Amino acid sequence: MTDPSHDDDAGRSRLVAERDHRLSKLSSLRDEGIDPYPVRFDRDRTLGELVEEFGNLGAGEETDISVKVAGRVMLRRGHGKLFFATVRDHSGEIQLFVSKAVVGDDAFDRFDTVDLGDWLGVEGTVMSTRKGELSVRVERFELLAKALLPLPDKWKGLSDVDTRFRQRYVDLIVNEDARRVFAIRSAVVASIRNSLLERGFLEVETPMLHDIVGGAAARPFSTHHNSLDIDLYMRIALELHLKRLIVAGLDRVFEIGRCFRNEGLDTRHNPEFTMLEAYQAFADYHDMMDLTEHLVAAAAEAAIGTMIVELEGRSVDLTPPWRRITVADLIRESLGVTMHPSMPVTEARAALDDAGVEYRDEWGSGKLMDVLYDDRAQHDVFEPTFVIDYPREVSPLARPHRDDPHLVERFELIVAGRELANAFSELNDPVDQLARFEAGARAKAQGDPEAGDVDYDYVRALEYGMPPAGGLGIGIDRLVMLIAGVTSIREVILFPTLRPEQFDEAEFRFPDA
Repeated sequence: MTDPSHDDDAGRSRLVAERDHRLSKLSSLRDEGIDPYPVRFDRDRTLGELVEEFGNLGAGEETDISVKVAGRVMLRRGHGKLFFATVRDHSGEIQLFVSKAVVGDDAFDRFDTVDLGDWLGVEGTVMSTRKGELSVRVERFELLAKALLPLPDKWKGLSDVDTRFRQRYVDLIVNEDARRVFAIRSAVVASIRNSLLERGFLEVETPMLHDIVGGAAARPFSTHHNSLDIDLYMRIALELHLKRLIVAGLDRVFEIGRCFRNEGLDTRHNPEFTMLEAYQAFADYHDMMDLTEHLVAAAAEAAIGTMIVELEGRSVDLTPPWRRITVADLIRESLGVTMHPSMPVTEARAALDDAGVEYRDEWGSGKLMDVLYDDRAQHDVFEPTFVIDYPREVSPLARPHRDDPHLVERFELIVAGRELANAFSELNDPVDQLARFEAGARAKAQGDPEAGDVDYDYVRALEYGMPPAGGLGIGIDRLVMLIAGVTSIREVILFPTLRPEQFDEAEFRFPDA
């Protein structure tokens, strides 16, 4: 059996040798008076624009149109007095056709020293090879940045998952699927923003540093402001400041922003993540369901051209309308158990005992019902489904249900067992809101690390009068996971949170530095 540590040592030795070889080239270039890291290059088009403009050239066709383009060298091969190289930028790739007869002996020899990963700027005429490959016949070229480390093997790629996430700059160079995922992410965010702006929503920005914890049930990150000498918390949600703006008379507001929760890491959770929250005056949770359907379906159409997404070998149809079912009905449908927040707590505990779900003694029937749903029933939901009408006990910011005071007008959007959105008919009664804040503060005092504080300023805002409103929160990262068809949140966050890497300072000492 091969010793993995031996393979690792051999790989490191090859990497060090290649780096030393390239450092030697770097030194030679400087000795020749060539700056390997020039200040700028004035290209006149991207590679994607060049392909779009000249993609219809016939095989063997040449033009006298001169272009200036730049890209990273991804492939290179020599053939006598010719070099062929593939260069890539963010928009596409193109072949370089380097002839000794055109560039001259010195430049041709210098091109022979170009390494994979180097950035080049070139000037030349557009042509198509006899095999029909769109190319630039190089007349002049210059090195724009010398790469000291080699790219991963063309065929093996960058396969180590931890390395992919730590060195996303390399992952995006060699991994076409990574580039696809983040192009989808950009399109999803742009679509959501455009859809809301078209509906008269105003985009705003609210504070990331809060003096109290609120807006969700989560453990916060804390910090200290030296000048004010106060402790502050990174926001866990956008909600309470946005609803202050509804009080202020801004009828429709939204924010796409980072939130921070001091929680574990898994395939669906990262300590910093991106949320959309939107609030609409004179609306309720039914309006928010309609809005959610539109935002998600439009985002899929914009990002991948269809509302059918593929996930774990199954197709999910995001075409509206979507199913709507109450929490109680879903529990009954999935588990054959009848639950309601008004039921005796002993009966609720018995239901969780039968299902093998753990709970805490201080939880009421509503919390127990929510835990059973979350732990056992939610994961069976595959097609897009609005699960509605949650227990009041677990929804401190939602309006009481118009037909049942034990429930609130709230929904979660579940797709493929994942929660993608959470929304309410918003609570605007300051008396009720204060009572719920105080209940949360008592839970925090009893040791609940996810309970919030009493936000007296928010209660005061409600005392000035907040009109009826609907609110919506969508997890952007999870939505992108769905549309891109990936199963880990780390695949859709450019730089996910990881345990710090340990570096050997000796590896970063350069000759004569």
